[in-house]
Amino acid sequence: MRKDTGQVFRIEDYRPSDYLIPRTSLAFALSPEATVVTAVLDIERRQGIAPGTPLVLDGDELTLVSVAIDGKPLADDAFSSDPQHLTIANPPHDEAFQLTIVTRIDPSRNGTLMGLFRTNGVYCTQCEPEGFRRITYFTDRPDMLSVYTVRIEAERAQAPLLLSNGNLVEQGDLAGGRHFVVWHDPFPKPSYLFALVAGDLAGLHDEFTTASGRKVALGIYVEHGKQDRAAYAMDALKRSMSWDEEVFGLEYDLDVFNIVAVSDFNMGAMENKGLNIFNDKYVLADEATATDADFANIEAIIAHEYFHNWTGNRITCRDWFQLCLKEGLTVFRDHEFSADQRSRAVKRIAEVRTLRAHQFPEDQGPLAHPVRPRRYREINNFYTATVYEKGSEVVRMIRTILGPDDFRKGMKLYIERHDGDAATIEDFLAAFEDASDHDLSQFALWYHQAGTPNLTISTAHDAEHQEFRIEIEQSVPPTPSESRKRLMHIPLAFGLVGEDGSDITPTSVEGATVENGVIHVRKRRQIVRFQGVRERPVVSLNRGFSAPITLSVEQRADDLLFLARHDSDLVSRWQSLYTLFTDALIHGFRSVRGQKAPEFPTGLIAAIGDIASDESLEPAFRALALTLPGEADVARDIGTNIDPDAIRVSRDALASAIAKANGERFQALYDGFDGGGTFSPDADSAGKRALRNVLLDYLAVGAEDPSLAARQFDQATNMTDKAAAMTVLAHRFPGHARTTDALAAFETQYGHDPLVMDKWYQTQATIPGADAVDRVKALMTHQGFSLSNPNRVRALIGTFSTLNQTGFHRADGAGYTFFAETVLEIEKRNPQLAARLATAMRSWRSLEPTRQAAAREALLTIAAPDDLSSDLRDIIERTLA
Repeated sequence: MRKDTGQVFRIEDYRPSDYLIPRTSLAFALSPEATVVTAVLDIERRQGIAPGTPLVLDGDELTLVSVAIDGKPLADDAFSSDPQHLTIANPPHDEAFQLTIVTRIDPSRNGTLMGLFRTNGVYCTQCEPEGFRRITYFTDRPDMLSVYTVRIEAERAQAPLLLSNGNLVEQGDLAGGRHFVVWHDPFPKPSYLFALVAGDLAGLHDEFTTASGRKVALGIYVEHGKQDRAAYAMDALKRSMSWDEEVFGLEYDLDVFNIVAVSDFNMGAMENKGLNIFNDKYVLADEATATDADFANIEAIIAHEYFHNWTGNRITCRDWFQLCLKEGLTVFRDHEFSADQRSRAVKRIAEVRTLRAHQFPEDQGPLAHPVRPRRYREINNFYTATVYEKGSEVVRMIRTILGPDDFRKGMKLYIERHDGDAATIEDFLAAFEDASDHDLSQFALWYHQAGTPNLTISTAHDAEHQEFRIEIEQSVPPTPSESRKRLMHIPLAFGLVGEDGSDITPTSVEGATVENGVIHVRKRRQIVRFQGVRERPVVSLNRGFSAPITLSVEQRADDLLFLARHDSDLVSRWQSLYTLFTDALIHGFRSVRGQKAPEFPTGLIAAIGDIASDESLEPAFRALALTLPGEADVARDIGTNIDPDAIRVSRDALASAIAKANGERFQALYDGFDGGGTFSPDADSAGKRALRNVLLDYLAVGAEDPSLAARQFDQATNMTDKAAAMTVLAHRFPGHARTTDALAAFETQYGHDPLVMDKWYQTQATIPGADAVDRVKALMTHQGFSLSNPNRVRALIGTFSTLNQTGFHRADGAGYTFFAETVLEIEKRNPQLAARLATAMRSWRSLEPTRQAAAREALLTIAAPDDLSSDLRDIIERTLA
């Protein structure tokens, strides 16, 4: 476990390293408890650095065996070492020399899952962000680019497969049943992209021919017997490679591209050059074991990690403050890929839901930080929704501002300038400015300033002068360490919708820059006047979610209903419904708190039935339109004095009102979808299943018996329908005999498959109510559960703490007490996982006083141990600040 030094790293303190390491040769003699690593580093003193300047390399819990310079072992007094550093106080005065370091590590006991670890008999690495220093002493930072040659030897019976980055250049047998391989990666890379996998795995093989005619060997390696479940991942990989050539002109550059899937992995996946390592959750899928959401996630994450080959690998980030340069940009690219593969509108709505559920709360709480942070204490804790999701939104806004043609020119220039470089946000923005002749200096604040901007908007129509006016006022709320905010450049897409549902085109516009349906908001207050508007339009705002902002709009409910039925922009139609739902749920919440029965607008309830039946809309959109905001989403919009139980009552009451008014229509629609037939994970088929399962949930609301859901569970021919039916049974009919039977049957059928059983844990972890804490505690004793496996922990503990609002936020604080105890237990094994879980407490100050006090006590309990890891202490102290 890394010691917490309390050191804070600041972007203004960046300076280049004193020494370069242009070439790195690594030799691994693999052994479960005593792997020996020999690192031969070609060291070059940077120009301008004085001869004899000390060489300091990073380490983490390493056992040093020996050190040599130019082949000569160093005396004990010629260097100093501890688990965190190796220092050579007086290195050779030559401009270049060779440093050989031998270390010994224990992969089997490495429960952090960082560096080199062994899981289920497979050696595996995870080096981002600072795991390489757990393998050997090195200048472990992103701007240290080196060409790697890697030799791996192991017992053939134990590890017949030996993989690393780059191309395979040599292999052979050794004495004693051992064998070796040599891999060479010709492209300089930072140490965080180093990868090694060794073990006994099955392979699925294919090939891809690039646009220039080169053949690339493709391999996906998984546990034996599961290679058929990697077929969809292979298909997604080939589609990703083709798409990147067609859309961005980027061709793959090595002879091989390998993916390895392992079951113990802290992250979703890792983009190591030529050797991606995946959590098996995002590789393995077939209709019997994976849901449509699983297929979509596999497609997106395979694409994301492949796209990193250029935006992250060939061009990496200068320092960890620039993390969004690779992550936000690559998320944007994988979003565009998925939009082209599926429904663009549905994909965009899914992105907006993710942003609102995860990034907006981050911006509004104690963990708020800019897309490019200016300081950090533990870099592991900045792999956040702000860096990834908001980072993607910033890139999307650049495209909106420049237009698609200039955006493509900017991307092309960025890659031409910085291929083989460690770049910065300034480098990225400069490429777009130079390619388009746009000034992005004000827009750059999106990278530097935390918080979600709000636009307060009012409108007025002057029929006599045929003028429509939009008044816009911009504000950005204060965030930790940033009380005063500067004005942003916000691209606000809009439309003026006439009575017939079509957009009105004004004769002229005054007061702001308006281009291609986008108002460019740059000032604190702007008034935009549209001339030649005879009838009063309904204004559609932030179309396509053109900017990650909140809106405070003087808009009648009837106007929102009109947009929900008629807006030509499907994202805006969904946003209108979402706003109506949220307003209704907040009103219901206040009624419950006032001990009154909630009442809901009849127009909204009728509109839901009409939209559900509108066959001009794709089923996937209708499924999203019918889905109520989550309880956490409603809590975020209420803001303060949150009572999760009252929110739950309000949400159940609205669902019941919708179901009661539209029951016959919903039943007919449900019956009209065939749950059988040949399975396909394509977008259209998945959309039909999504709508059918949303309808099933509504039909279960208030039902006297669970026969409909039980019948779907029994007859389901795919995991999407089976898991949905199991969730409806568990949530709508908890404790019923049919529910108990379904959960038992699922366990009997899939108990041997941990990934499928995660769905079983998740379903039960989200059953609402006060007894959820005891249920989760009981599930932790299940034979398939392990605190050592991140997937199991996220499925049960993570799901409970983030999605079960009434269970986790139990009024007596039992949920928080249990959570604190569990996080501290996990932290002993895996500090990074514990820290990620702890972010579930970030909104504790918004709770009503009794829960707020209990949550604070739990946070103080977590903070109490003196030996708390830097990962967890950083999160807890910022949450309490």
